[in-house]
Amino acid sequence: MAIFLNENSKVIVQGMTGSEGTKHTKRMLKSGTNIVGGVNPRKAGTEADIDGTLVPVFGSVAEAMEKTGADVSVIFVPPKFAKDAVIEAIDAGIGLAVVITEGIPVHDSAYFWAHAVAKGNKTRIIGPNCPGVISPGKSNAGIIPADITGPGKIGLVSKSGTLTYQLMYELRDIGFSSAVGIGGDPVIGTTHIDALAAFQDDPETELIVMIGEIGGDAEERAAAYIKENVTKPVVGYVAGFTAPEGKTMGHAGAIVSGSAGTAAAKKEALEAAGVKVGKTPSETAALARAIVEG
Repeated sequence: MAIFLNENSKVIVQGMTGSEGTKHTKRMLKSGTNIVGGVNPRKAGTEADIDGTLVPVFGSVAEAMEKTGADVSVIFVPPKFAKDAVIEAIDAGIGLAVVITEGIPVHDSAYFWAHAVAKGNKTRIIGPNCPGVISPGKSNAGIIPADITGPGKIGLVSKSGTLTYQLMYELRDIGFSSAVGIGGDPVIGTTHIDALAAFQDDPETELIVMIGEIGGDAEERAAAYIKENVTKPVVGYVAGFTAPEGKTMGHAGAIVSGSAGTAAAKKEALEAAGVKVGKTPSETAALARAIVEG
């Protein structure tokens, strides 16, 4: 099993013909993702040659869905055009929109998130500013390297792209059902809680690894959710134990105000909910391994 994405997912790429879009479309195709088209109004009706694979280019998301049955869009559109691209995907009713683009203004993200809600939440948004979602051996929507792990029984949800890759690599012998990079911006679509709920309901996910970071209260809210709703073992890591107070670190959402949002406060909240929290990524991987190997 997998969450959000599986071997039957039909993926289109908005911004496929740009440099980043082309580069990562190659990688996604190589990892077995069923990419059925790209979207670029200026190149509609043409085909893009992606390393010898001819991928049709459509004028709109709606047209791509109509012609191919696509149910996932990966969005590599530059920041100033990203809001319109996501709204187009939502208006077309696509089931999953994975927004890779970094640097989208927060008010644009808030706008398209509210638009998705107004449209009845038919489109799940992952991101923005995220590495995407992968169900190893089945499908890969985004920029997560497909060759660092294989299929298995761990579910991973993370705010950090690089820590996603590190944990996947350190636990590669056990493998993953799905890994979801939710992004570190202040406004995101899919949250820790959304992924935790999906992993809880997935019969083949036996253990959940959750990576958070300083700033905001998402991890505290996730801890409260775990306590009430999650029966599977959860292992956590909070990036930013050494971050100075009042500094924005890396991701736009990672700013600490007073005692709220610190790594220590988040660790405490998670441990109170029964989550084992590692002090380093490697210690977190070791905690996960100990539970799986029992």
